[in-house]
Amino acid sequence: MVHALRQAHRVLNSTGLLLDLRPAPVHRRVGLETASSYQQLAVMEETFADDYAANRAVKEMVDVRALKLVCRTRFDCIRRMDRFIDFQRWLDEYIRLTKVRRPEGVVSKIKEGLKAQRARSPNGKIKIFVRAPIDLRVLLKR
Repeated sequence: MVHALRQAHRVLNSTGLLLDLRPAPVHRRVGLETASSYQQLAVMEETFADDYAANRAVKEMVDVRALKLVCRTRFDCIRRMDRFIDFQRWLDEYIRLTKVRRPEGVVSKIKEGLKAQRARSPNGKIKIFVRAPIDLRVLLKR
């Protein structure tokens, strides 16, 4: 990661900005949402070693005064999915990109929650959501 940041620094012009936009190292919350309620059913258990390494790399570039941290913010990213198959597709892609094991407990909790919610409200619109914060850092070349 430090090598990639050095290369980005090398190609930036003298007043160039580097936007570091990545998921925050926080466990994703998964649940169900209807028009009138929100119910968290599970928390995914990811590992964050790569995220922490990337954060250290950014800090190293700031510490050696190659980049200046202009601002930093964190905001929620909420993915809403209408169908269980959409959730499974998202999860399959997430697993492929992050190399985590399939969280069968999360999948079964979503299935059970959908079944129970449909029994209570057969005509209601139910969405599956995944909530995770995103970190944005704006860095200026020095």
